Amino acid sequence: MRMKRHRHTTTGIIMLGFLLGAAAGTICLLLPISLKPGCKVDFFDALFVAMSSVCVTGLSTVNVGQTFSAFGQVVLLFLIQFGGLGIVTFTTLVLCLFHRKITLADRMVIQNAYNLDTLSGLVRLTMRIFKVTLGLEGLGAVGYALVFIPEYGVKGIWYSIFHAVSAFCNAGIDLLGGNSFCNYVDNGMVNLVTIFLIIVSGLGFPVYWEILRVLCPHKNTDGHIYSRKMNLQAKIVLVTTFSLILSGTILTLLFEYNNPDTLGKMGWGQKVMAALFQSVTLRTAGFATIGQEAFRPASSLVYLVLMFIGGSPAGTAGGVKTVTIVLLLASMFANISGKRDVSIMHRKVADETIRRCVAIVTFSFSVLLVLTTALLAVQNSNFLDTVYEMTSAIATVGLSRGLTGSLNSVGKLIVTLTMFLGRIGPITLALAFNSNHTGKDFSYAGSKVIIG
Repeated sequence: MRMKRHRHTTTGIIMLGFLLGAAAGTICLLLPISLKPGCKVDFFDALFVAMSSVCVTGLSTVNVGQTFSAFGQVVLLFLIQFGGLGIVTFTTLVLCLFHRKITLADRMVIQNAYNLDTLSGLVRLTMRIFKVTLGLEGLGAVGYALVFIPEYGVKGIWYSIFHAVSAFCNAGIDLLGGNSFCNYVDNGMVNLVTIFLIIVSGLGFPVYWEILRVLCPHKNTDGHIYSRKMNLQAKIVLVTTFSLILSGTILTLLFEYNNPDTLGKMGWGQKVMAALFQSVTLRTAGFATIGQEAFRPASSLVYLVLMFIGGSPAGTAGGVKTVTIVLLLASMFANISGKRDVSIMHRKVADETIRRCVAIVTFSFSVLLVLTTALLAVQNSNFLDTVYEMTSAIATVGLSRGLTGSLNSVGKLIVTLTMFLGRIGPITLALAFNSNHTGKDFSYAGSKVIIG
């Protein structure tokens, strides 16, 4: 019973943390000090933007750069960083900064959040995550500064910091007038810095440590240097991530090569860079160098799939995650081949893990289907634009085909709920499955059913 109570506490902390973060952000954004002179936001817009920030989605019903003052923008930056690091990491960091004792219960929460097998070194791991996050965001800010400072002067320093955090946390919120990075479609520095931040953050923190573990030299008792093999998690993440990015780039080039509204008027090198950026930003980043409404339906259908998949576990990205999809495909092929066990890269996958994948995908797709239907009912909007908007919300991507700004009050609440469920749903489901069950387990009598 003790473990059962702990499991509920862990998932409850995450859900409550995001809700409190969004609530605090909403209150702050409604304050006059958060708004520029002459600007107003109602409760629904403030709630929408706050939830979008803390869930690192990026959808916005208002022009962030032109609506919110310096104070309001700092609030948004804090919400983005809070949402990107996650409630568990952020809370642990605060406890460490104030020299508060990290209890055994706190350590168990961290262990569940990162799906680790041991309680040792958890606080040190959390601090490493924070340091790596600041380091990579700082590196990105320097890259952006090379472009923004010459263009915006002193204000360019703030722009560089804000967009580096927004890109690393996969938030996609910008201060550049609501047009995202469309004015920088041919700027190599902005494109490459953004692509770098999105990819490294989307890999997930455990993959960082695994890459470093493999690359660092090791000596055995005889003094001979030997190399370690990469674990299955990192292999799946790296292969899947770069396969999806490559396929998205190729399909964008194929479908949009002659489209005058997207790639048609660009040179070959610029076409490749724009297609690569589009493929990478679909990893739930939300920045855009081309308006999404300009892409052809075939491209948009591909983008729906890539957005739904999202990034990788234990990172800042959203979606159902790359590993989840790969394991589901492995399970499908195992069933087609008549194999009893699901295996990938010569490693057997536990049945419990497959059930977890099925639960996460089923939950996300069910939420998407139900709430998309609800939005179509209250908004009476274009079908493709609505599905694109809701897939972007459930996967916390932040890309839109122009529907966000025209949402009515009920529509804003529906999309807000979708962003929240999309952010906390896969996490809490994974935690529920990761926790050990100590209650009595039993089986019912078997019975055959016909499928297919």
